[in-house]
Amino acid sequence: MPALKEAFELIPAIDLLGGQAVRLAQGDYDRATVYDADPANVARRFHQAGIRRLHVVDLEGAKAGRPVAGEAIERILAVMGDVPVQLGGGLRDREGIEEALSWGLDRVILGTVALRDPELVKEAAAAYPGRIVVGIDARDGRVAVEGWLEASETTAADLGQRFEDAGVAAIVYTDIARDGMLSGPNLAQTVALAEAVAIPVIVSGGVATLADVLASAAARDKGICGVIAGRAIYTGAVDLDEALRQVEGLAQEAAG
Repeated sequence: MPALKEAFELIPAIDLLGGQAVRLAQGDYDRATVYDADPANVARRFHQAGIRRLHVVDLEGAKAGRPVAGEAIERILAVMGDVPVQLGGGLRDREGIEEALSWGLDRVILGTVALRDPELVKEAAAAYPGRIVVGIDARDGRVAVEGWLEASETTAADLGQRFEDAGVAAIVYTDIARDGMLSGPNLAQTVALAEAVAIPVIVSGGVATLADVLASAAARDKGICGVIAGRAIYTGAVDLDEALRQVEGLAQEAAG
């Protein structure tokens, strides 16, 4: 059931840990690389490149089960201006969701709670139309929760289908084995999820090259609405300006 065609977005990521912009390898908090002590500097570079959406993860929040990086996020929002910013990490109750959205975020991503309390996700999606995203992080095809520290027996497709007709804006699908490893995203599994649900799906985890970005964009007609890239942009393996230009070119070809 591919979703209706959506505008495809290349979405750079900023992961926050200790107030700094970092990237983890396979979700391992002990394998963090610091890219900038001030995440607002990273946001400013992305804004200048002309991105259309920013993805932010509160890594400490993911472990704590509540938003932790509010100060850094507010500095990022001040830099991004009208560019929409989405946040994931530690949003597991209505109070946390409301607090995060009150900062001026466009969307929040609900991961652990999507498995543990799907009714809360549905209630939030009804209360905040277009502002709730489900985050599905999988290891060996099974959903992982609690900041990737705990695995479940639920498959990604099973979880995604629970939110059909709930008004969820999108699903972010992350293959944990690929995340931060620059080994290429698990596009086949992500497309399989997109074809199993009527909710637009965003590719996440492992983007290593411009070809990975363009392959994700080419799957737009299968229900893929975006791709999140982090480490590859920071290392220069993906030139953000060139990637944005080529994604825009593909969008114009599709429209024409």
